[in-house]
Amino acid sequence: MSTPQHDEHWYDRMYNNRAMVPDFANYFERWGRDSVSARQQACSTSVPYGTHSTESLDIFPANRPNAPVLVFIHGGYWRFLDKFDHSFIAPPFQKAGCTVVVPNYALCPAVTVPEITMQMVRALAWVWRHIADFGGDPRRITVAGHSAGGHLAAMLMACNWPVFGRDLPSDLMHNALSISGLHELESVRRSPLLQSGLCLSDEDVRKASPAWLPAPARGELSCVVGGDESSEFLRQNQLMQQAWGAQRVPLALAMPGRQHFSMLDALCDPTHQVHQIACRLLGVRPAH
Repeated sequence: MSTPQHDEHWYDRMYNNRAMVPDFANYFERWGRDSVSARQQACSTSVPYGTHSTESLDIFPANRPNAPVLVFIHGGYWRFLDKFDHSFIAPPFQKAGCTVVVPNYALCPAVTVPEITMQMVRALAWVWRHIADFGGDPRRITVAGHSAGGHLAAMLMACNWPVFGRDLPSDLMHNALSISGLHELESVRRSPLLQSGLCLSDEDVRKASPAWLPAPARGELSCVVGGDESSEFLRQNQLMQQAWGAQRVPLALAMPGRQHFSMLDALCDPTHQVHQIACRLLGVRPAH
């Protein structure tokens, strides 16, 4: 499938979020501070979901049994950041009555993007099998992800779960939210800035571009992006609705006044539409 044709410098500009948001470091510093605070509350950290040293997740339980489960997948272009940088996501959803799970994954170039995708498949399978032990309801799993995490959330929507594990239901996850997600990887690898660390092959792009995969038979994927993000991120946001149709992707919205990093703040703000979309998918009310 074709993507828009531009020179490599254009793709570097379109995908360099840090250059577009000069004060990006302030976001990371604040998220780190808030994440330490979140982990000081009741939580289970670095619970293994696989055998690799990077295959662990943090669990932030709700204050009620049989709670809906939000699995949040962090971004960082599959090359940077960590689950510990994103614990701050949990408290607003715990207050709304949800159990929150934040998984880790290995980073490129030590692994490929398809390998990271399969790590997230293992993580979700673990959640379905074990989250009841932590007060979560395995029948109500929603996945949200930011940037590269949005890509992984969309990939999980396309997963044929019973093929991965005979005990897994086909509707293991009912819905997902992609926040500033990357939904086809051909244009991503046209950025030398990214490709130098991702080393995407033709096969990687084909296997791990959710917009190029068949639409799932069930479930809902919502896509949101900052209105102030680059034209490529705006295009990537619309792409899933174009590819899978409005029945599977009913929302593909741009949020006015938001850029790549402030979109995560919107996710955590009970008064913002992004948080409210996530709560709707989870079947809960925002805790104002």
